[in-house]
Amino acid sequence: MTAEPWIRWAPTSRALVLTVGLMATVAVVGRYGPHGSMLVAGPLGALLLLLLARSAGLDADDVGLDRRTWRRGAAYALVCVGAVAVVYVVAAALPATRSAFLDERYRSGMSEAMLTAFVVIPLGTILFEEVAFRGVLWGLVRKGWGTTTATLVSSALFGLWHVLPSLRLNQVNPAVTGLVGSGPAGQLLAVAGAVLFTGTSGLLFCELRRRSGSLLAPIGLHWAVNGLGVLVTAGMAGWHRW
Repeated sequence: MTAEPWIRWAPTSRALVLTVGLMATVAVVGRYGPHGSMLVAGPLGALLLLLLARSAGLDADDVGLDRRTWRRGAAYALVCVGAVAVVYVVAAALPATRSAFLDERYRSGMSEAMLTAFVVIPLGTILFEEVAFRGVLWGLVRKGWGTTTATLVSSALFGLWHVLPSLRLNQVNPAVTGLVGSGPAGQLLAVAGAVLFTGTSGLLFCELRRRSGSLLAPIGLHWAVNGLGVLVTAGMAGWHRW
């Protein structure tokens, strides 16, 4: 009797270990590989994860790609993009929050910002992260241990996923520097804050995935937060230069 659950969950557990291992590999490639590595590693990693999910018995609905959910997912996505756009415009207009958009990483001009927002971020960041965290990982854990556990595991790992990208956050963003400082202690606080923020964001992304049944919903919000953030930041930098 006690062996039956293990026998049933063993393929899922193996697929889960392979999934996390592949995600870690992509994270290292993206951080330490040549410039633009994620434009290749991201789509390739997403494809490998979907093949892994299929081999573990998941179908299109399990990973949020069922065609029947596309219309609902797109509607959620459009609402999310509109809501984030309003928040960003208001925040950029208010002196108290304007400094959050003064990030030296996105001061290369609007043309490069558009390339980043519409090509680099979708292909190099969002595609892999959504397929990984809200698609395959969420689907595998949900299959074995339920929706709540899937959401918690996915969100916690999503927070940890942002440790490497946030290592210089307290040095490149004046708002963060002003809050925590630019030294080692500030770096630790900035990374901890980024992990907490993105982990909490992961809960919202997972809820959008659950409610809509589609990856399009969290993809829309994810792009809005990242892509619109780059465009607003570049616009603010251009306005200051003018």
